[in-house]
Amino acid sequence: MSQSNTRVGDIRVLAGEDLTGMAARLVKMTHDTGVPKVKLPAANTDYAFYVLIEGGVDTALVSVKPVEAGRNVRVALKGTCNPGDVLVLADVATATDKGKVRALPTVAGTYRGLAIAEQAGVDGQWVLARPAMIGVLTVT
Repeated sequence: MSQSNTRVGDIRVLAGEDLTGMAARLVKMTHDTGVPKVKLPAANTDYAFYVLIEGGVDTALVSVKPVEAGRNVRVALKGTCNPGDVLVLADVATATDKGKVRALPTVAGTYRGLAIAEQAGVDGQWVLARPAMIGVLTVT
C-alpha cells in the first residue's frame, strides 16, 4: 500500500520556543492554533518522539528526526548509562536537562521508556540509542 503526502527522514517544523544549541535533545510535537511546532518536554512522561537535528530561535524553522525502531539515533545524555539500559527523559524540573535522556532511575516515580542504550555513555555525550517505545514505567 502506498500513501501520498507523507515524508521519510528529517522534517522542518517551527520551534515553539528557543531551541538554539539544543541539538540531540528530544522534543515533542505540539501546535499553536493548528500550526505544528516542537518544544522541549515539560513532563517526564511526555511523548518526546523527535530528535532535534538543527535548533533555532522561537518561531524559526528547525530540523527534527522522528525516532523509529528501525534506526538508532544519538541523544544527549544526563548522567551515565550502559548498553541495554532503558533510557527515559532526564528530570524536566531542571531547565538545562530538558530533552536529555538518562538511564531509568531507581528513584520512585513515573517515567516513559523511550530507548535502549546501545553503548556506554557519560554525562553530556550524544549516546547511541535504539528507539523503543516501551511506554510508561512506574518505579516504586
